[in-house]
Amino acid sequence: MTSVVAESNGLPLSGLRVIEFSHMVMGPTCGMILADLGAEVIKVEPPEGDRTRALPGLGQGFFRAFNRNKKSVTIDLQSEEGQARARALLGTADVLLENFRPGLMSRWGLGYADLSELYPKLIYVSHKGFLPGPYEDRLALDEVVQNMAGLTYMTGPVGMPLRAGSSVNDIMGGMFGAIGVLAALRERERTGKGQEIQSALFENCCLLMAQHLQQHLITGETVPPLPSRTSAWGVYDIFTLAEGRQLFIGAVSDKQFQALCEVLGRPDLDADPAYAGNTARVAARERLLPQLAASLAARDAAELTAALEAAGVPFAEVSRPEDLATDPHLLASGGLVPLRTEDGDDTLAVLLPLLMGGRRPGVRYPLPKAGEHNAEILGRLSRT
Repeated sequence: MTSVVAESNGLPLSGLRVIEFSHMVMGPTCGMILADLGAEVIKVEPPEGDRTRALPGLGQGFFRAFNRNKKSVTIDLQSEEGQARARALLGTADVLLENFRPGLMSRWGLGYADLSELYPKLIYVSHKGFLPGPYEDRLALDEVVQNMAGLTYMTGPVGMPLRAGSSVNDIMGGMFGAIGVLAALRERERTGKGQEIQSALFENCCLLMAQHLQQHLITGETVPPLPSRTSAWGVYDIFTLAEGRQLFIGAVSDKQFQALCEVLGRPDLDADPAYAGNTARVAARERLLPQLAASLAARDAAELTAALEAAGVPFAEVSRPEDLATDPHLLASGGLVPLRTEDGDDTLAVLLPLLMGGRRPGVRYPLPKAGEHNAEILGRLSRT
């Protein structure tokens, strides 16, 4: 590989160069994780820019959420000249990321078989719908695999499958791609060789469903969807408070149940033999929960949450995504920081949920404009 001047930023992956051929969520998540940890991540976009930049509706936040700390170059991969330029750029790289449909990178001469001969140290990460097998040539989306693996079934009420409210498989698939990169880098230190890594949406969702599969294998029974589940705990539910505020309370031990009863001024519930022990409370949920609901209906949310926190009872207000912008813990922990957008505006970025040596990996670069770093990256390439 052609040597490049390595960036030095004091972060764990400083000096690592990653070329990202990806769009939407899965591949960009992998690139963002590596970039946040210090890698120089160069996003390759088509001449008109990544179409994810202009998605409507629920896709509006994709580009801003998953593309910080990256540089952008534009290359027309449909042309032979662009393909040759991409191969030359990869000669300066440690890692390639891609999440195009099966076979497309190979059609451009950028598949693993093509590049591993040229660059044997290259770590090549493909983010796909499926790992090799009968489904491998299918196109997949997060919602496709949520249905295939049982996540929509588990989330919605009986007969009403419902997708999870976030791109959980795309995001986790990118995480597993990043984990694969870290492992491959370690192996390359020993062997001097790169390798191909594959991360897939379907297999990711199967891992999410593993606990429910095990429940079925233990009991031999069909696992009910979560809204119809038999809870493992007597008090583990959402209650409505004054002014329609909603609060989840999970009293999962005898000590927590006793504390909850004290907060609510209901020592009678704690003293009732029918509620002595979690197993008894589970059996008596249909009687217990309405009694708790009646005691909670008029309670002020702020006063009650303060009392529950002091008593050591797990709780959570039912919040909306916009509430994160003012969440006091997220702000105080440094997990929500300013980010300059590609348009020169300012937004807020949710950082990786990591604390490393007392610091949060943060924002180093604003969101790039499409092709913003062509002169810096491709100009230098033409001189080598």
